[in-house]
Amino acid sequence: MAFLTTDTRLQRVADFFEALSPADLEHIGMYYTSTARFKDPFNEVQGLPAIRAVFAHMYVALDEPRFVVTGGMSQGTEAFLTWDFVFRFKRFDRATVQTVRGATQLRFAPDGRIEQHRDYWDAAEELYEKLPVVGGLMRWLKRQANT
Repeated sequence: MAFLTTDTRLQRVADFFEALSPADLEHIGMYYTSTARFKDPFNEVQGLPAIRAVFAHMYVALDEPRFVVTGGMSQGTEAFLTWDFVFRFKRFDRATVQTVRGATQLRFAPDGRIEQHRDYWDAAEELYEKLPVVGGLMRWLKRQANT
């Protein structure tokens, strides 16, 4: 565990994400309200079944996905976590460990569970540039935008 906080709600969430496994998805209601909202660069969903499906897809699409929480803070019902998402592609370069760096904004319900979860990370730099063919195009576009 890399991250420690005195906010028990935030520590509970950080511990959950760092230890997350496919079996834990059955208990996601312990961490999210039934009407929770989740948004990331690829998904915008509401409710436990939809949130569970987002995380379940992660285990289908990637090898050995895991989160490493690197920091965080909270104030009132709002919280913020920074993290590294570590994985291997199943379809492409399976030998190379990939890392996506990002952050999560959380809003807690009165009972301490998450009612809003929004992930922020740069899909172009952190993911697309690492893919065959698409990666070359993305790197070229980035160079063109910087000239």
